Amino acid sequence: MTYVYVLKSLSRKYHYVGLTDNPARRINDHNKGYNKTTKPYAPFELVLLEEYPDRISARKREKFLKTGKGREYVKIYGQPCAVPLKQVNPHSG
Repeated sequence: MTYVYVLKSLSRKYHYVGLTDNPARRINDHNKGYNKTTKPYAPFELVLLEEYPDRISARKREKFLKTGKGREYVKIYGQPCAVPLKQVNPHSG
């Protein structure tokens, strides 16, 4: 499974769209400042998490969410996620 996720910065007006096979680890990496692109915007909260059967379909969705219409979708439907990541991906370690 591959996941597309959207993070919202808690310190600035900034959203980050990415994809991963391990959302818990990846979001933790963003919050710890391990990603050069997002380090200045940490900490983050997860506002959207979608699961896809393969990387190709996840990449298509990620590309859409980075467009103008995709950003509008995130504004409307992107809310802080109430589901703990361990329930979404029990193999996250």
